[in-house]
Amino acid sequence: MLDGVESINGGSESQPSNFSQKSQEYSGTVFRQLQGLTGRLLNTFKRPPIPRWLFWSLALIATTTVSATFGATVALLAPLSQQMLQDRSLSLHELWRNAFVYRLSRPVNILVMGIDRVPDVSSDSAASMNGRSDTMLLLRIDPKANSVKMLSIPRDTRVENAELSIKKINQANADGGPSLAAKIVSNTLNDAPIDRYIRVTADAFRELVDLVGGVEVFVPYKMQYADETQHLKIDLEPGWQTLNGEQAEQFARFRHDDKGDIGRVQRQQFLLKALQSRLTSPTMLPRLPQMMRVVQRYVDTNISLEEMLALANFALKLDKTDIKMVMLPGRFSNPKEYSASYWVMDKSGRDRIMHDYFGLDLKDVATNAKPSDNSVRIAIQNASGKPQMSRHVADYLKSLGFRNIYLVKDWPEQENRTQIIVQQGDLKAAERLKTALGWGNIEAASTGDIESDLTLRVGEDWLNSLTGN
Repeated sequence: MLDGVESINGGSESQPSNFSQKSQEYSGTVFRQLQGLTGRLLNTFKRPPIPRWLFWSLALIATTTVSATFGATVALLAPLSQQMLQDRSLSLHELWRNAFVYRLSRPVNILVMGIDRVPDVSSDSAASMNGRSDTMLLLRIDPKANSVKMLSIPRDTRVENAELSIKKINQANADGGPSLAAKIVSNTLNDAPIDRYIRVTADAFRELVDLVGGVEVFVPYKMQYADETQHLKIDLEPGWQTLNGEQAEQFARFRHDDKGDIGRVQRQQFLLKALQSRLTSPTMLPRLPQMMRVVQRYVDTNISLEEMLALANFALKLDKTDIKMVMLPGRFSNPKEYSASYWVMDKSGRDRIMHDYFGLDLKDVATNAKPSDNSVRIAIQNASGKPQMSRHVADYLKSLGFRNIYLVKDWPEQENRTQIIVQQGDLKAAERLKTALGWGNIEAASTGDIESDLTLRVGEDWLNSLTGN
């Protein structure tokens, strides 16, 4: 249990426990009954239309579970209580109403770590949780704003801490478990409070992706690499394809390109969006009991059952646009700086994100000052399929007064709609650019050019928007 942690629900403090241990007390009965109940639920769905909130809830529950290995949360995948499942007379409405009587009363920060495989350790062993964190994510779940903010922390982020044997943030779990990891993450991020933690082994990811029938993603180039220590052989061809669990892990963990660890973070965010799309399908509901079994085997957390139900209740109110992703701003270290390769955090960028996304009151952040449009670094990337479109767009932005712009290599896949990608987390700058243009979808993710504040990925709609057609 982390020091100084209050109950998520407020009021009397609940006692967090290991999810696997708690589940095992009644897992056999619950999971068997849940399987039997699934058919009855599906029959109920055949009569009225399927509620949108139910599928967005399921999408968030399962999506964040699957992607926890690469930076999201399994907090929402909680088993229904045994008492409810024993009462088969409950209607669908009563079932969900009674399950989610718990409420989230305040914002919650949850540290999620996807753990590397530990050599010569069984996946069922408690020691499998003692590896380095392949991925680290801090979630801000805010009931007042009705939002989930996801901050991806690159595994190679350099941190100065005497308790670490290696000056990389991914070493914290291996050296001191979740308590040390939470302490170091908090210290790194302006002493942001860490309310709970979740650790997930790499094995969960592959099994859960297979359970949802794979994920459809665009592989931008050929990926080949062999990682003997992690028993991982990567061999993916470019183009759109549906990846199974093993291939999805390859896609997420590949790092042998010019972007290294940061490219992994971007691909993990692509996977999360693909999973959200997949999990809105009605075919996902019967698979929920199987997903719970996988979570039971591979997850360690100090979130109590009551807190899980409160988080699940919160998920019912979420829409796709309520989930925003950002990466810790920074740069690659110079070979002359350090003997190893690091991600060097940009402290001013960190401060802005911790203020805007995590609600920290930082005196040094100029929150009321409107930055000059000229200071926002905008990368222009052609995804329209039309040659020389980037140059045309650059000229147009200059006519609007933007000056700090540059062109990057064309996106290999043609896009229908223009995207304004919030690479460094500056949502206000993205809104100003959208207002100036009069169109464009703001993507709250760090999937654009690494050096940019914003990446304008130009789609086929650009010329139509200019001409008003």
